[in-house]
Amino acid sequence: NYKGFVIETDQPTYAGGEGSAPSPFDLFLASIGTCSAYYVLAFCKERKISTKNASVILTTERNPHTKRIERISLEINLPTEFPEKYKNAVLKAVDKCTVKKHILNAPIFDVKAKIIE
Repeated sequence: NYKGFVIETDQPTYAGGEGSAPSPFDLFLASIGTCSAYYVLAFCKERKISTKNASVILTTERNPHTKRIERISLEINLPTEFPEKYKNAVLKAVDKCTVKKHILNAPIFDVKAKIIE
């Protein structure tokens, strides 16, 4: 339970889960994409620009040796009527994504174990 929401998660079947919900890492990646999409939406709403057919596509590249993601790419697909003069500005809006900002300036993790009765 997080802020009153139940967030379901699972692991893929190959990792011992049932594959019934996104894995925690999938939710992490989805948060980057949805945060970016939010800023595109807010930018367009503020300027009364249609978002019909707009989308954000997130892709990743993994290092074959470490199996870790080395690159996250965001493709912002804008409708044909999107004003060319705002193209760079919408990219700057996406840079405001708070998830991305937290990755680039990572917080300190403080992990404790506690036995409760």
